[in-house]
Amino acid sequence: MQICLCSQSESRALLLQKFGVDFIQKSPKYDEEQIRTNIAKDFVYTASKGKLEAAIREFGLDLPLLCADTVISAANGSILRKAKDVDDARRILRIQSGSTISIISSVHYKSKNLEFSDISATHYHFSTFEEEDLNRYLESGLWKGKAGSCMVEGFCKKYIKEVRGYESTAMGLQVEVLLPWIKGFK
Repeated sequence: MQICLCSQSESRALLLQKFGVDFIQKSPKYDEEQIRTNIAKDFVYTASKGKLEAAIREFGLDLPLLCADTVISAANGSILRKAKDVDDARRILRIQSGSTISIISSVHYKSKNLEFSDISATHYHFSTFEEEDLNRYLESGLWKGKAGSCMVEGFCKKYIKEVRGYESTAMGLQVEVLLPWIKGFK
């Protein structure tokens, strides 16, 4: 059975493909800027739940809906959202350099028969980013649209000193947690 991934995220689509989930991809209209919290897990839960509610209104439940959101929490607890421009991306990445971050993803899955919600985190400790490397990454534009401008499967990978949690959670969708729930209950 096919599901609807309510996200334009390439990473989430690749994860579903990798785990053999049949899906279509389309996003509901939802404005994350309306969320007023500085607590990372509250932010991602509110955003993913808001996307689910918008998707139900826009798409209905003919296909099961899968909505997710991801943020990065710095060591000091501040939320590192998507960068507005290259200078903001540089600032956000410098906060992560040589530090520990938590990448927190919230997922909501809803079909006519099942509703599933989960918040998971993956924690990374990075060595200090090399300035030349950082500049190349910023020039590439690959940081655009990424929570915390971070790509643990790309730029940040060689700087990982320690990781606790699933890489899929860090990529925006904790597939290993979700699949056992949806495989038999679509």
